[in-house]
Amino acid sequence: MRISELTSLLILPVFCVLCFGTGCTGREAEKPNIVFIMADDMGYGDVSSYNPESKIQTPNMDRIAAEGLIFTNAHTPSSVCSPTRYGLLTGRYCWRTRLQKWVLAEFYGDTPLIEEDRMTIASMLRDKGYETACIGKWHVGISWNTKNGRPASYEEEENIDFTKPIIGGPLVRGFDYFFGTAGCSTSDPPYCFIENNKTISIPGVMIPEEIDRMPGVVTGLMASDWSQEDVDVKLTEKAVEFIESHQAKRPDDPFFLYFVPSSPHIPWLVPDFMAGKTEEGPRGDLVALVDWCVGQITEALKAHGLEDNTLLIITSDNGPRRGANAHKSAGEFRGFKADIWEGGHRVPFIARWPGKINPGTVSNEILSLTDMMATMAALVGAELPDNAAEDSYNVLGALLGDETAENKMRPRIFHSVNGVFAVQQGDWKLIQGTKGPGSGKDNVKPDSLLLTGQLYNISRDPGEQADLWDDYPEKAEELNKILEKIKSQ
Repeated sequence: MRISELTSLLILPVFCVLCFGTGCTGREAEKPNIVFIMADDMGYGDVSSYNPESKIQTPNMDRIAAEGLIFTNAHTPSSVCSPTRYGLLTGRYCWRTRLQKWVLAEFYGDTPLIEEDRMTIASMLRDKGYETACIGKWHVGISWNTKNGRPASYEEEENIDFTKPIIGGPLVRGFDYFFGTAGCSTSDPPYCFIENNKTISIPGVMIPEEIDRMPGVVTGLMASDWSQEDVDVKLTEKAVEFIESHQAKRPDDPFFLYFVPSSPHIPWLVPDFMAGKTEEGPRGDLVALVDWCVGQITEALKAHGLEDNTLLIITSDNGPRRGANAHKSAGEFRGFKADIWEGGHRVPFIARWPGKINPGTVSNEILSLTDMMATMAALVGAELPDNAAEDSYNVLGALLGDETAENKMRPRIFHSVNGVFAVQQGDWKLIQGTKGPGSGKDNVKPDSLLLTGQLYNISRDPGEQADLWDDYPEKAEELNKILEKIKSQ
C-alpha cells in the first residue's frame, strides 16, 4: 500500500465535482492547459504579495495572486534543487533513490535520476492527450556520449562528444519537447543550450575567468555564443514559441508547459534591462526577472485566448539564499536554502484558473510539490498505478478552495542538503537527529538518531523559536515513529 493510499479514493469524486458532476459541456469539459513555473532559489519573502515589506516588487506574480490563490503553507520536499525536481516530476521522495543528500553534481557522469520505467507528470499527461514541454533547467541527470567510448566524466571534459545526442533526458521521461540546460544553467558546465536531445552550439571555450571566480560557479566548457546574463530571456522566448507552435499545430489538444528558469540562482548576473530594478541588489533583480518571465508567458496565453482554460502555477524549487540590504528573502521564517528549518523548504505557491479558483483567495492548507503528481492525475481523470507517485497526495480540493481536516493530518516529509529528515503532521513538526539547521556537518550515528532532535508547534510558532523536544517527549516519539515507518516503506 503506498503512502498516499487515499489518493485513489479521492480522484474520481473530485474530478466528477469539477466537471462531469455538474453536467458541463464544450469548453467547460475540456482538460485545461497546465503551465507550471518553478523559479530557482526564490524565497517566501521575495514575492511582494507574500511580503508587503519586500525590497523586490513582483507586479506580474502579484496580479496572478489577486486573480487566483496563494498558499501560505506550501513546501518543497527538499531544501535543494535536484531532489525537489525529482519529487515534483515523479511524486516520490528523492531520498528513496541513490541521491541521499546534496544535489547531482558530476556534470557529465550523472546518469538519469528518474528511473527509465517510472511514470512522470509529463508521461501521465501525455497519455491523456497533452503536448508536453520542458523549458529550462533539467538537473535530474542525463548521460553524455564520449569520443573514445570511456565513461563520461568532468575530469575528461574534452572527451565529451557534444555532436552526439544526449542520453536519458526529458524526451525519454515524458516530454515531447525540451529546450534548456543539463544542470544549473549559470553555474554548472557545460554552458550551452540543449534542444530536444542535441546541443545547439558546441562548447569549445572555457568560461571566462571573471565569471569563473564568482561564488558557486564551476569551471567548464562554454559555447562561444553563450551569455550568462541572457539565459532566462532565451528560455522565456522559447516558452512563448512553444505556446505559439502548439496553437498552430495542435489547437484542439491541451498542453503542459514545465517552465524552469535559472533565476534567482547564483552567480546573480543580470541582463541590462533588469539591472537596478530592485532595492535588494543583483539577486533581487533576478527575482524581478522571474516576474518578467511570468509576464511574458501570461501575455502569450492572453494573446491566444488561453487564459480562461489554463491552470497556471508559480512556485520555487527550495528556499532562498539570504537577502541583501535588510531584505527578508525567507520572510519571517527561520533558515534559508539547504536548511531543514522552514526557510529552506516553505515557498511561495500561486495558482490561477479562472472560473475554478476564486480570485483573491488565501489558503493555509499544507501541500508539498510531491503532491502535484496525484493532483494532476485527479485533474485529468488519470488512474495512477501502484508503482507511481508513491508519496503524492491529491490536493486538488485544496487548490479549488475546499479545506479538509484530512489533508492537514497527512504527514509530509522534508529533507535537507545534508540528508536530515523532518516530518510535519497537523500542527507539529519534528526535525530528526540535530539541534542545528541540518545543512552543516553534524552527522548523527544511526543508533542515536531518535535521541535528539527538534520539535515545534508549527501552527503557533512558524518561526521555529521554541524547541519543545524536552517538553513533549510523547509527541516526539509519535512523530519519530511516523517518520521511520514512511522511510521504511
